[in-house]
Amino acid sequence: MAEKAVLAYSGGLDTSVILKWLVDTYGLEVIALCCDIGQGDEELEGVKEKAERSGACKLVIRDVKEEFARDYVFQMLKANAVYEGCYLLGTSIARPLLAKTQMDVAKEEGATVVSHGATGKGNDQVRFELAYRTIDPSIKIIAPWREAKFHEDGLTGREKAMEYAARHGIPVKQTAKEPWSTDRNLLHISFESGILEDPWREPPAGTYVMTVPPDEAPDKVTELEIDFEKGVPVAVNGDAQSPAKLLAHLNEVGGKNGVGRVDMVENRYVGMKSRGVYETPGGTILHVAHRGVESLTMDREVMHLRDSLISQYAAKVYNGFWFSPEMRALNTFIDATQENVTGTARVKLYKGNCRLTGRKAPKSLYDMKIATMDTDEGAYDPTRATGFIELNALRLVVGSKVFGNG
Repeated sequence: MAEKAVLAYSGGLDTSVILKWLVDTYGLEVIALCCDIGQGDEELEGVKEKAERSGACKLVIRDVKEEFARDYVFQMLKANAVYEGCYLLGTSIARPLLAKTQMDVAKEEGATVVSHGATGKGNDQVRFELAYRTIDPSIKIIAPWREAKFHEDGLTGREKAMEYAARHGIPVKQTAKEPWSTDRNLLHISFESGILEDPWREPPAGTYVMTVPPDEAPDKVTELEIDFEKGVPVAVNGDAQSPAKLLAHLNEVGGKNGVGRVDMVENRYVGMKSRGVYETPGGTILHVAHRGVESLTMDREVMHLRDSLISQYAAKVYNGFWFSPEMRALNTFIDATQENVTGTARVKLYKGNCRLTGRKAPKSLYDMKIATMDTDEGAYDPTRATGFIELNALRLVVGSKVFGNG
C-alpha cells in the first residue's frame, strides 16, 4: 500500500505542480487539503477538478475562517503586532493554522508525510515546518522546492512551473504577463515575485484586488463605530457579528475607501530582503480603533511594557514561532493587558486614510477633572510638580557638575 501524504493545497500554480510531482516521483497517495481561510469563492472555484487532474486521491476542504479570525487574527490584534512598522502579518499569521489543520487531517487519514509549496527562499517553509515539528516531531516532511530531484526535473522557477502545468493539463491562473505570486485570506492579500521584484517599479494598476485606488475612492467620509470587549472587536455600528463576518465586513468597507495598501521591502527570516505588496483594509481599521480604546483603558506602565514587546511579538509571528513556549508566555501576558480594554472607537475613512476621531469606555482611566486646563476644582495640585521635577533632575544636575553639560 502506498504511503499517504497530506499536501497543503491552494489550487494555485505551485501546489498544483507539486501535487502531480509528488505522485509521479514518490508514488504517494496524496490527500490535497484546501483550507477556506477567507480567500473567497473565486479562489476555491474548480479546486476539486484541479486536484483530481493533478493526481490527488482525495480532496479535503476545511472551513477555518472563524477560527482564523477569533484565535489568530484577533489574538494578534490585541498585541498591536506590526512587523517592521508596516506589515500587519496577514500571511504570517495564517500559516500556523494551516499547518495545524494539515496535521489534524494527517492524523485522521493515517498519513505519515506532509508537504507544502513554499519555496526554499521564503519564510513560509520555516513557518510550516516549525509548526509540523512542534505538533508531531516524527512526521516526515517533503519540501519539493528544496529537493534536488525537483530541480533536476526542470522545475527551477515559476516560469518553468507554468510550462510543467501546461504540459500536464493543469489549469492555473498565473500568466507570463502577470507572473507575481499572490496569497489571500480573510485578513489580507499579498503580492510578490515576478515584476514586483524590482523595488523601484510601482505595482501595475491591476495588481490590487481588495482596495480601490485611494484617489478614486468616494469623495465623502465613511464613519464607523467599533465596539471592543477585552481587546476583541465584537460589533460595528452597533451590529454584533461573528469574528469572521466582522472582519469581512470591514474589508469591504475599507476596500471601498482605499484603506490598507502597503508597499514595503522587508527582512525575511532566511536572511534576504524581499519586496512585498499588501492589502489589509479591515485589519488596518481594527488596528487604529483598538489603539483608540486602549488609550483610555490601559495603565501607562502596562501599555509601555506591552509596547516594548510589539517588535518581538511581531517577529515571532513573522518567523513562524506561533506554537513556541515563548509565544504562549507572551499571549498570556497580552491577554492580561486586555482585561479592561472594553469600549468603543470611532473612525473616519477617506481616500485611503483611517483616522481615529473618538473613543469611549465604561471604565475609562481618563479623568476630565484632572486633565482639564481650566479650573479643576482641586482635583490636581500643580505645586507638587516642583518636587517631582527636582527629584527627576537630580542625576542630571549631578552629572552636569561632574562631567559638564556637553
